[in-house]
Amino acid sequence: MSTFIDRRLNDRRKSTANRVRFLRRYKKQIRRSLDDIVSKRKMGDFERGAKVKLPAKDISEPQFSYGSGGDREVVHPGNREFETGDKIPRPPSQGQGQGDGDASDGEDTVDEFLFTLSRDEFMSLFFDDLELPRLARTQLGPITENKPRRAGFATQGTPANLAVVRSLRNAMARRMAVQNPLKEELRQLQEAGAPASDIADLERRIAAVPWVDDFDLRYVHRAMRAEPVTRAAMFCLMDVSASMDEARKDLAKRFFTLLYLFLSRKYEAVELIFIRHTSDAEEVDEDTFFHDPKSGGTVVNTALTLLDDIIQERYGQGWNLYAAQASDGDAFGADIEKSRSCLEGLLDRLRYFAYLEVGNTSGRTSPLAGAYARIDHPHFAMAEARHRNEIYPVLRSLFSQEASA
Repeated sequence: MSTFIDRRLNDRRKSTANRVRFLRRYKKQIRRSLDDIVSKRKMGDFERGAKVKLPAKDISEPQFSYGSGGDREVVHPGNREFETGDKIPRPPSQGQGQGDGDASDGEDTVDEFLFTLSRDEFMSLFFDDLELPRLARTQLGPITENKPRRAGFATQGTPANLAVVRSLRNAMARRMAVQNPLKEELRQLQEAGAPASDIADLERRIAAVPWVDDFDLRYVHRAMRAEPVTRAAMFCLMDVSASMDEARKDLAKRFFTLLYLFLSRKYEAVELIFIRHTSDAEEVDEDTFFHDPKSGGTVVNTALTLLDDIIQERYGQGWNLYAAQASDGDAFGADIEKSRSCLEGLLDRLRYFAYLEVGNTSGRTSPLAGAYARIDHPHFAMAEARHRNEIYPVLRSLFSQEASA
């Protein structure tokens, strides 16, 4: 007979169910707070957890109470000052209170509820509902990877994989199969007036049937199964010309940092290609892309031409290709129309191309944005961000699940 003691660790996750329920219920309020957090954070701190402040009025729970209608007279025990019908004046909102603290002449405020998000919770909320548009498993050939998948139940395994419900179901079935004939025999003996010793012996046999036996135990079984790989590549194109001052570069880098975190967290096999351009375009590594201070003139078409060359050289059939471009839209002469024409030629081979214009506070349409606005293709989208707090909403608008529909 087996004795079970569930010692599976749950020390710091005892309230996991309540925590998940809380996050699900107040997801909208928490997400509003994330916009403010992202705008104030350094780029290297995006992956940390966060303390989220929620207005207390937003997390009030609904409850049953007496309504305003009907007659209700209540005199609470211990009342020595008031009689039924007395009206108590509402205390003023400002002025000296009875507490020990100093009075404040500021405006009325609302208490805030401080909630700490772990790193995983922060990142899950951060990139929830985002996905690459039109991602398809186009590669069904020899390139596969093995992933564990549920494959029924096994009679042997580790305690962590114990299938409690299935084991208890087997134990119940075994007890019914063994005990029911004995119980029927016991009932017949009792009706026939059999000796007490025979009845007691049969009752001991029924009680001796174990509640759970080793035979009943079942463990979750997982088998490795080969699955086709979704092959995707994201091209990141950033304008680092002289017109892109530090504020605009900061916006562009924040956008690409969030894009990088989104892809690395939600997809296992997405290649990232970093291209930056001045008057010339070059493919660089991640560190150079985000930290090199190089600057110069502006020719946008060079970046799109390099993108085309890389696609032809490395990425044939079966690839889901994406591109994101960040620029201040400052382009000159024939480069504008060349860029638009080159981009239109690329869109049929790309699943999605997102153009982000950064730091345009003049209110006028930039030359590059004006040319791109004439592109009518379902795989193209454009947006603009003028301040830090607009980067996260823009990323969500460009890569939301609705946009991918």
